[in-house]
Amino acid sequence: MKKIGIVTDSHSSISQEEAKRLGIKVLPMPFYVEEECYYENVTLSREDFFEKLKSGVTVTTSQPSPAEVMKIWDEALKEFDQILYIPISSGLSGSCQTANMLASEESYEGKVFVVDNGRVSTLMHRSVLDALEMIEEGYSAAEIKQMLEESRANMVIYIGVETLENLKRGGRIKPSVAAIGTLLNIKPILKFDVGTLDSFKKCRGFAKARQGMIEAIKNDLEVTFKEYADKNEVYLVAASSAPDEITKDWIAQIEEAFPDMEVLCDDLSLGVSCHIGYGGLGIGLSCRPRRIKK
Repeated sequence: MKKIGIVTDSHSSISQEEAKRLGIKVLPMPFYVEEECYYENVTLSREDFFEKLKSGVTVTTSQPSPAEVMKIWDEALKEFDQILYIPISSGLSGSCQTANMLASEESYEGKVFVVDNGRVSTLMHRSVLDALEMIEEGYSAAEIKQMLEESRANMVIYIGVETLENLKRGGRIKPSVAAIGTLLNIKPILKFDVGTLDSFKKCRGFAKARQGMIEAIKNDLEVTFKEYADKNEVYLVAASSAPDEITKDWIAQIEEAFPDMEVLCDDLSLGVSCHIGYGGLGIGLSCRPRRIKK
């Protein structure tokens, strides 16, 4: 058997096809449309999901059952001696706390290492890639967990929201604020930072929101993450719940603004999209985890 494997969940935006290519496993996360449970890209396609979301039905997220988590761990442990489990941030879901509880059981102790580094979407995808690199470099599962969690604060993502309806349904803004914002064409920018999603800026029109996100990233490269940027140790990421043509245009705008940086862009997971809504766009940064001395 191979020594260390990786398991993550579908909030990482990693598809089952890419998971096979990377040699990892992805746990499909459940969510509910009205009273019916679905699993991302397993029992409901992305296209059908957004049709339902736009129709105004109630969509809510849920965490996987302990049985589902243990099943995928057991499958991975048939191939690997140890596994790193990288779930959605504990700041956004209780699934990480549940995983930590399960990992403390005798059958998984010393075999399953749960990583809580406050990530979701493309930032979480990047963490999986970081972990794969560190496995190749010869680090142990415990060391990789430590390095990923120590880099918890070294990331950020900004998300521009096209519609205020889903934020209103989720209770993040009041109905009266949503009504005024829609009337005035207000497009909020949300900031995901260390496991929480908060309001960052309000823009008049989505074009200004897109430019506002790019300016925020430029500032982060010049100030917040300058030490990493000077060493070329910052990864540029993007995310989208918008149609393909809008996503391609967004990537082109990012590449024009940052011509010397590669962009890792993912579709926002359905669990995240039910809060962000249709047409959302994001851009962010993730710093290369600092290596510990062996």
